[in-house]
Order: sequence, then structure tokens, then C-alpha cells
Amino acid sequence: MSQDARFEDGREAPLNLGALDVDDLNVISSLVQDAVFPASEMRWKPGKGQFALLLNRVRWEDPGKTRHAPERVQSVLMFNTVQRVASQGVPKGDSDTILSVLGLEFEESNAPSGHITLTLAGDGAIRLSVEAIEVTLKDVTRPYVAPSKKLPQHPV
Repeated sequence: MSQDARFEDGREAPLNLGALDVDDLNVISSLVQDAVFPASEMRWKPGKGQFALLLNRVRWEDPGKTRHAPERVQSVLMFNTVQRVASQGVPKGDSDTILSVLGLEFEESNAPSGHITLTLAGDGAIRLSVEAIEVTLKDVTRPYVAPSKKLPQHPV
């Protein structure tokens, strides 16, 4: 008789995840919470229906957090089937501004179409009108020690 694998038995590896429904999007949302990125690292390709961010995300999934300092990793967060992009509280043309992701939410308008909202710290938001949920999160660098050497804290 074989025994089921345990989560602790898994190896640490770069993430490469996709989301095609709200439940999947919620998983990606939890993984990009507290990710930071310069405003210059957003790309909107209307002809391809793609919107992408190069994030420095906290490795929330890292089982070794107790053995070493908290880590971040650069990741590409890619949204496909994007028809329109709108933003509020996001400075345009200011590449020095650092933005922080609080979460992602989907609001259906005409199934499977709807709006994905990226809520940012400081009352900022980016709203993507999409034909359907089609999102990927892919780590593109090796993890590095978070400059603060701390995990982000949120007052309750």
C-alpha cells in the first residue's frame, strides 16, 4: 500500500500557475498580496489583449520562512483576453512610483466576461475588462532575501 504525499514533502520550485475561474484567481490573489512593482513595469498590449506586471512578490508559499529571512521573487502576472484597462490613483509616466498589490477580484458582467480589479495600497486600482478569466503567474528569477528582512504586516 502506498501513502499519499504530504505538502511538506514537496520541493521548493518557481511558481507557474494559471487561473481560469474565480477560485483559481483567488489563489493567485493570495500569492501576489503585498507584491510591489514600479509603475514603469506595467505593459498593456491592446492588439494582443494582454496586460502584464513585473512584480516583486513575497514568497508566501515558502515553507522555509522559519529557517531563513523572508524572501521575494520577481514574477510576471499576465492577464489575457483584456479589452480595456482603466486606473485610478496610479500615476502615469512616473517610473519612480512604487505600487503595492493588496488583492485581485473578479466581477462578472456577462458570463464569462467581466472586470478584474487589482486593488493597490493607497486607494489605487487598476480595472481590466476581460472576455474571460485567463491569468498566469510565473516566477522569473531566483528568490532573494526581502530587503526589509520582514514579512509585511497588516493591522487588524
